[in-house]
Amino acid sequence: MAGPGDPPEGPPEGAPAGGEDEYRSVVFDESFVRAARLQEYSAQERMADHTPAVRRRPPLHRGLSRQALILVLLIALAFGTAIYMGIRSPYRNPVESRPVEPLRMTVIPLAPQGAVPGAADPEKLYAHSPAAQFRIGAEGIPLPASRSTAHFSDSQVVTALITAKEYLVRSALYPEVLTGQEVQSVRGLIDGGQLEQFDESFSHPAADGRHGPTGWVVRFDPSQTELADRKIRVQGTLQAAETDSATLEVTADHTFVYALRPAGAAANSPVSLFTVRREMHFRFDRDDLRTHQTQLIVAYVQAGPLSCAEDSTTSLRPLLATQTAKTGGPAGTDPYATGSATALCGTLATSAQPKV
Repeated sequence: MAGPGDPPEGPPEGAPAGGEDEYRSVVFDESFVRAARLQEYSAQERMADHTPAVRRRPPLHRGLSRQALILVLLIALAFGTAIYMGIRSPYRNPVESRPVEPLRMTVIPLAPQGAVPGAADPEKLYAHSPAAQFRIGAEGIPLPASRSTAHFSDSQVVTALITAKEYLVRSALYPEVLTGQEVQSVRGLIDGGQLEQFDESFSHPAADGRHGPTGWVVRFDPSQTELADRKIRVQGTLQAAETDSATLEVTADHTFVYALRPAGAAANSPVSLFTVRREMHFRFDRDDLRTHQTQLIVAYVQAGPLSCAEDSTTSLRPLLATQTAKTGGPAGTDPYATGSATALCGTLATSAQPKV
C-alpha cells in the first residue's frame, strides 16, 4: 500500500523504501504529475498586485436539476389542487350546503284612535312618551355578552352580532335610507343568495310578503315626511344562538322612535313621533361570517301612527301632528289569489302616544 506521500500509482521503481528518506515527500513521478489538476493565471492576471499564486476553481453546482425541480412543482400543484377540491367539493355535508331561504316579511300598520299629538319641540315629545329613557342612535343597540357555542368560537359569535347590529343601524338609522335616497349601504350586508330578492323588492315592489321595501328597511315617503330630529331613539335586544353545526342565528327585537314633520314645513311647525318595532331574524353560515354578510330570514314590523287604508309596501306614510286615520280598513285579501299576503292592520294604543 502506498504511503501518504506516494504517487497515485505507488512508489517509483528503484526508489529507496522506508520513512527515513528525507526527500520522499517531494519526489513525484510522471503519473503523479499527470493526475494533478493545475490552473494558471493569465499573464495579465499575474502582473496584478497581490494576486494569489493559485486561483480557486469555482465550486460545482450541486442544486436540483431542472427535471427534479419540475417534478417538485408538479407534486406541489397536485397537492394544492387536492386541498382546494376537498374544501370546495360538491359532495359536502348537506347541512353545509343549505340553500338560502327568501325573506318572509310582515308589515302591520297601527292606526291611532284619535288625532296624532304634536309639539314644536321634539325633546318635549320624547320626554313625555314611552321613549323618554331610550338611547340615541346606535347606542340603543348594545351588543350582549357573548360566548362560544359547540361549533362556533367566541369571535365568530361576536362577528354575527356585530353584522346584525350594523344591518339595523344602516337600515333604520341612516337618513339617506330613511328618505329613500339610497339602499346600497344595506345591500352590501346581504348574502349573495338573497340579492335577487332584495333588488326585485326595490325595482318591482309587491304586497306578497316577499318583495316589500319596508320589510328590508325603514323608509318614509320623502314627498310627505321629513326628519325633524336626527337623534332617533332606540331600545331593544340582540340574542345569538347556534341552530346546527353550520349555522348561527341572531334574533333582534328593537323599537325605533322618529320625530317627523311635513316635508318642507317650517322649523317651528308641529312635530309628531312615529314608532317602528322591528323583530328580525338573521342567519349566518361560515361564508357569511367570513364576508361579514347575513341572510335576513324573518322581518316582522309594526309601525304607527298609520292609516290602515294606506299601502305600506313601498314606503311608510305616517300620520303627522293633528291628523287622524282615514276611514276604512286595509286593502281586501283575495283567498283565491296565490302568492299574495294577507293585509293586516292594528290599533295604536293611546299609551303609546306622547302626553302633551
